[in-house]
Amino acid sequence: MAEQKQGKILSHEELERRILHGLSCEWEKALWILSSDHRKMMRPPLFNIRDMPDRWGYWSSGKREISLSRDLVLNHSWDSGCEVLLHEVAHQFTSEVLAAHHEPPHGPQFQKACYLLRANPKASGKYHPLDKRVSEERIFNGSASLEDKILGRVRKLFALAESQYHHEADAAMSKAHALISKYNLDLLAKAENRDFTSIFVGRPALRHPSEAYALAHLLQDFYFVKGIWVSAYVPEKEKMGRVLEISGTIPNIKMASYVHDFGRRFIQSQWAEYNKNKKLNRWRQTDFAVGIIEGFRSKLEAQRREKEKGQSPQALMKIEDPLLKKYIAYKYPHTVRISRGVSSRDEKVWKEGKRVGKKLVICKGIEDREGNRGLLLKS
Repeated sequence: MAEQKQGKILSHEELERRILHGLSCEWEKALWILSSDHRKMMRPPLFNIRDMPDRWGYWSSGKREISLSRDLVLNHSWDSGCEVLLHEVAHQFTSEVLAAHHEPPHGPQFQKACYLLRANPKASGKYHPLDKRVSEERIFNGSASLEDKILGRVRKLFALAESQYHHEADAAMSKAHALISKYNLDLLAKAENRDFTSIFVGRPALRHPSEAYALAHLLQDFYFVKGIWVSAYVPEKEKMGRVLEISGTIPNIKMASYVHDFGRRFIQSQWAEYNKNKKLNRWRQTDFAVGIIEGFRSKLEAQRREKEKGQSPQALMKIEDPLLKKYIAYKYPHTVRISRGVSSRDEKVWKEGKRVGKKLVICKGIEDREGNRGLLLKS
């Protein structure tokens, strides 16, 4: 198997070498959530990629080796591989720090290790990888779950939003947002425990343009997820960079992930059209892209104000979920605020982008995430 990247063909051996290097970097990152005493007790293991049809990963205390499934690392997303890696790091921690040599593989000490490392204790054996759990339809007792029914209705509304008549398209998109909003209001009213999941959106990179941060804020403000920029391996550069990780219920992260990918594709297509004969540079592309996002934001804010006039329970509003807030505090105990310098912008280009953004309609169905299928696939 070979992978083409930026005009260069990577051999199967080079591809796996980069993945192994990435796993080593992710292992080091995983330790920073531990206390300094525990970090000192953890020694780097060997890493291996194996054909393992019956499991996704394995920790060998005798060899001091973490192995991951070749199928997992070649055919699933980077965050899926990292989830399994973290599970195996918890096994290493259980063995080498907690010295629980006589416990069952997933015994109390292992559960403690998972808690300390923020690892998923289920991420082994036949447990579905993260990307599959998020993308698949979950069926219970022969019928769709409430979440699947909600997403099914949203798909239909997004399909209607493809209408060539702008007002009809806007109305369909507004109804889709209102449906997701009502779903979240109902969750809060019930005050029941619920499961949260975290996934990467976009691809890890050493640097992200301003529009990536603007889009991240849009998702957090309107799509009922929380976003954190986390460290992640960048295969093309063979270094650690950053990627946006969003957290929420599966319906919400599917919605937010789709909006993120749709927004990126829309920006790229509109910029190609706008810049066809202008030959503007990358800075002007950012001006145009940020303008699109701000234009779309103003559209969503106008919809929210209109809904709030009638005190509709389906108002498009920013909802603070206390359980999600608690989940975020546990998963990311050490966060820092990223400050970005303000650069000059071309007002004309920005205004043109904003004009385009005000006409943006999210349409079609919720599909697989763009650019995050396989560890080294193209963005």
